[in-house]
Amino acid sequence: MSDVIQLLPDHVANQIAAGEVVQRPSSVVKELLENAIDAGADVIKLIVKDAGKTLIQVIDNGKGMSVTDARLSFERHATSKIRNADDLFQLNTKGFRGEALASIAAIAHVELKTKQEVDDVGTSIVIEGSEVTSQDVVVTPKGTSISVKNLFFNMPARRNFLKSNTVELRHIIDEFHRVALAHPNISFSLFNNGSETFNLPVSNYRQRIVNIFGNKTNEKLVPVEEDTEVLKISGFVGKPEFAKKTRGEQYFFVNNRFIKSAYLNHAILSAFEGLLKTGTHPSYFLNLKVNPQTIDINIHPTKTEIKFDDEHTLYAILRSAVKHSLGQFNIAPVLDFERDATLDTPYNKNNVGTSPPKIEVDSNFNPFQEAKPKHGRQTTTFKQTPDNWDSLYVGLESKSNGEPSDFSELTFESEEKTSALFEENETSDTANSTFQLHNKYIISAIKSGMLVIDQHRAHQRILYEDFLKDITVKEGVSQQLLFPLELHFSSQEMEIVKHLQQDLEHTGFVFSNVTDESIEIKGVPVTVPESEISIILEQLISDVQNEVPDANFSATDLLAKSMAKSLAIKTGQSLQKDEQEHIVNKLFACKEPNVSPTNRVTFITVGTDELDKKFI
Repeated sequence: MSDVIQLLPDHVANQIAAGEVVQRPSSVVKELLENAIDAGADVIKLIVKDAGKTLIQVIDNGKGMSVTDARLSFERHATSKIRNADDLFQLNTKGFRGEALASIAAIAHVELKTKQEVDDVGTSIVIEGSEVTSQDVVVTPKGTSISVKNLFFNMPARRNFLKSNTVELRHIIDEFHRVALAHPNISFSLFNNGSETFNLPVSNYRQRIVNIFGNKTNEKLVPVEEDTEVLKISGFVGKPEFAKKTRGEQYFFVNNRFIKSAYLNHAILSAFEGLLKTGTHPSYFLNLKVNPQTIDINIHPTKTEIKFDDEHTLYAILRSAVKHSLGQFNIAPVLDFERDATLDTPYNKNNVGTSPPKIEVDSNFNPFQEAKPKHGRQTTTFKQTPDNWDSLYVGLESKSNGEPSDFSELTFESEEKTSALFEENETSDTANSTFQLHNKYIISAIKSGMLVIDQHRAHQRILYEDFLKDITVKEGVSQQLLFPLELHFSSQEMEIVKHLQQDLEHTGFVFSNVTDESIEIKGVPVTVPESEISIILEQLISDVQNEVPDANFSATDLLAKSMAKSLAIKTGQSLQKDEQEHIVNKLFACKEPNVSPTNRVTFITVGTDELDKKFI
């Protein structure tokens, strides 16, 4: 029998490695930005076209490479950071496995230009699918410029798995944010399809966060500082009142490397216990410094997950540090019943002496005195009882029989009627045919038995079809706000709002002012309460970021789904009889009453024969 095991050719091995290193264009962005940082650059420029599918280019002013290093950098397992196995536990750099450039070159057209400061000319190398097509001497500034074109050109199946440009661009911007936040001492810029999206100058950590997420972020941040032998923590957490429905602004950096850790995230949530609304998530931007020997970075292909030696200690320190900061800045309540919070000394007045308060008393004050004249000598006069005091009781004379008036001619102001959740209809013959079970289901009697309707899903279906009709017909009814409402978002989120602005206006929203960081709303759809506006837009932005379709109809469909999900009555909400009737009638007037907008069952039927069987 012949041998069946054989060594893979290099180009096949590189493509297999590329499957681990490069999942999408953002993976290339991450590897190239980290290489630029390791090269000692302090100015890094990222250029992308068509969400990285056509071009990803990173230009830096780092130390550059020699001719030999430039050629060797594209070989597998070629790295300048590792010499022996012990170095794997002393890592202070980003890339170290030597697979990034080799993997990228295996599935794209790569052009490298690099020059060291001591050299007069640089080196240009062009590689297509792991094959070096040219190597020349070139005039180029100090540093490195690497262009990755036509990603997955030789792997069409992988290219077909890429999402729409909007989704892929969001992943690229996420990676850009992670690297930029970890290194505020480096200047970053991002250009997308020829236009500048981000320009982040060298700054401190707080300014870097504000430059990325908008000026309004500054007032949301609470500083966190803790220095122990095991762990050093620095950074910021967001105030509880600004917590969002999504987990967008949550960043952990361990030794300047972005990581994901559900365990440490739980420590933050534990520190915020009792301060957050249900279903909201706090934002945080925390830098953790630990001994490199106590962590293992190389347990995940993307290096976003690491292993700690003593997770329990880190959990306790992190939780205590965040809780202390929330208490220190009077965000979390302090359980001291003897202390008067008004007597707290501001932190910038710790070493300043206090002086007793001055009490001023007006000895001439007389509560029975008339108002002082503006000019002239002060005189003291007292209010006199009017002579015609009995005229105050005219109309209240007793009747001839001496009995007091029966007040039959007096009128009273009627109490203001508050509008119900739904429009009130006249009482129907089936007014008693519905009732609510556990504030979750609506039970309605039918000839063959009964209907059990999920009130949340049913209302979603009703609102979804109403919004879809308003957007399509472009006749959404709007109600004017008494005071315009101003909402602030990051530049990335504002791009989504601008993209959906026309469709939102068709549903009934009226925008008076739209800038790069805020929107002003002066009108909303009739069915939308003012308190829900920010929640609706946050949910809409989150839905679009996670599931952006390309077709206009699909975008409209997503908008209607997102608004219906935000505005639908929730499980646990008590409904009046007419509201229950309204849901039942409107549901069966829908085109697709059987399922919610997310294709989940809205109601079930229970026949009398099924009930009869229960009593046999």
